[in-house]
Amino acid sequence: MIVIAGAILGALFGAFLAKRRNGKGLDMLQYAAGYAILFMIVGLFITIFVHRAAV
Repeated sequence: MIVIAGAILGALFGAFLAKRRNGKGLDMLQYAAGYAILFMIVGLFITIFVHRAAV
């Protein structure tokens, strides 16, 4: 669940950042994809840490 939330938040943040930097549609798509992947990886590590700490 954290991974999915990270992907959504990353995509929104990336698109917002590209739009703020006066990017066009493809720029916003690329930033959204990049930040979604980054936030998904962070969410994955958080999920692994939480599951290992709970045992």
